[in-house]
Amino acid sequence: MGNQKLKWTNEEEDALIAGIETHGPGKWKAILLDPQFGPLLTSRSNIDLKDKWRNMNVNNISQVPKFPKCKPDSPAPVSSSGAAVDQTVALPSSDVVNNVPPPPPPPLQIEQDVVKNNTPRYDVMIYEALSTLKDTNGSDVIAIASFIEQKHQVPQNFKKSLKARLRMLVGHGKLEKEQNCFKIKEALSVKKSPSPKQKEAKPSPSPKRKMVRPKRQSSDSDDMLKEAAETAAYIIAETENKSYLATEAVKETEKFSRMAEGNDAMLLLAEQVYEQCLRGETIKWA
Repeated sequence: MGNQKLKWTNEEEDALIAGIETHGPGKWKAILLDPQFGPLLTSRSNIDLKDKWRNMNVNNISQVPKFPKCKPDSPAPVSSSGAAVDQTVALPSSDVVNNVPPPPPPPLQIEQDVVKNNTPRYDVMIYEALSTLKDTNGSDVIAIASFIEQKHQVPQNFKKSLKARLRMLVGHGKLEKEQNCFKIKEALSVKKSPSPKQKEAKPSPSPKRKMVRPKRQSSDSDDMLKEAAETAAYIIAETENKSYLATEAVKETEKFSRMAEGNDAMLLLAEQVYEQCLRGETIKWA
């Protein structure tokens, strides 16, 4: 360790700062071994460099000027329009702007959205009411609404939505309006009812099906006959084979029986010859 009582000179401080800029803070050994800064710091150790660098940082931080906080002046009264302008300007960031809820849609847009969401359901109800009432002059809004309310559960503002949907259907050409009454166009009813030509044209393909069925039955019967003939031929062949095997087995049995009889005769002859030999008789072979 170096002599800590020696006061740091300007040359040593400059060498320490330059060494930190070159090697970085904490590389005290590298700074002391550096040929450029080491000769100027021969009387200093690693701990001396570390302590001096910490003291220099503390002094720099303590020398930062502190400014007194200014109290905000009381806001002067302004008009309502001016207050609105100040509030819009005083928004500091986009987070506050994002938290502001969007303005509500106008009532007309809400009504259009409700009608648009319930469009298929309202159309079915309207067509059902008009087709059931079947008034030659058409049905008014009150009659249509009362018919629908008797059969379906509808919201409170149903009549407003119903009127809007009726106007849309009239504009699209799907309904006719006479004075204050509505009815389904005749073209739509004609399209829905099938024409008599279509009804007469439906049973036309039936003769073709009748023509096709006998062919399938004949082909099936031919296949069945072929299979039966093949099965019968196979059974006959198997029977003949088994009968042949049985005949051969009988022949073999007879052969073995004849051989057994011959063996018995030879055995009897051998016994007789043996007895004659025991008695000392002479045997003559013819």
